[in-house]
Amino acid sequence: MPNNSSGNSNTPSNVSAADASATAIELRNVSYNLPNGRSLLHDLSLTVENGETLVLLGRSGAGKSTALKLINRMLELSGGEIRVEGKSTIDWDPIALRRHIGYVIQEIGLFPHYTVEQNISLVPRLEKWPEDRTRARVAELMKLVGLEPAKFLHRHPHELSGGQRQRVGIARALAADPPILLLDEPFGALDPLTRGELQREFQELEQLIRKTIVLVTHHVGEALLLGSRIGVIEAGTLVGLYTPKEFLAAKEPVAAGYVANLRMYPNEEGDL
Repeated sequence: MPNNSSGNSNTPSNVSAADASATAIELRNVSYNLPNGRSLLHDLSLTVENGETLVLLGRSGAGKSTALKLINRMLELSGGEIRVEGKSTIDWDPIALRRHIGYVIQEIGLFPHYTVEQNISLVPRLEKWPEDRTRARVAELMKLVGLEPAKFLHRHPHELSGGQRQRVGIARALAADPPILLLDEPFGALDPLTRGELQREFQELEQLIRKTIVLVTHHVGEALLLGSRIGVIEAGTLVGLYTPKEFLAAKEPVAAGYVANLRMYPNEEGDL
């Protein structure tokens, strides 16, 4: 039975107790089937508290990315309900919903013919922000993700490293200051050193941006480092929901298997 304990030491200290108790996202008995009838998700229920980082951990094909795409209506539900800030996603205008939710994917998805500035400013320009406000926001975000505006503003994606492109992707997702951020394997395509560097930077960023975050990964160390809570998904079903401390002591076989695998690598074990 999933443990819905929400005690977490990773909730940003600048989120008030009242805010942190509010539900930002709720999945109620969610299911999703392919056109051929194959089930990718079934009876998935969980809540994401305002200001927390919920990590969905599972192997490839478990249904993690499908859950993210259902939240922002890139896919439509086969059954159940998803509520964002108390409102069913089917009652949201899809475009308004997606602009309310920042989205970062492993492949980043930058427009190759756009400069860094144009990629980051995409949503503010669609929202018709004044030019001076847009320029200021782009510069602010580039500094936040560790990219010097004077050096990178007019570069194109092919002129950037993988880590730099991922930083631009995160800045673009934050550009219109959405309250919710979805990240789908954001560091998965990077080499181990760059991945570790960005994980540590993102851990610091979590404390600054005050967002509700849902992050998908199959990397146990990443889940423990970044998550307020960890939801373990196996074959389209939520098999456990834990704080990091609870996850390390979990007896549920899938969660326990992840922990046992992690302990095989002494360099990653740290204080476990």
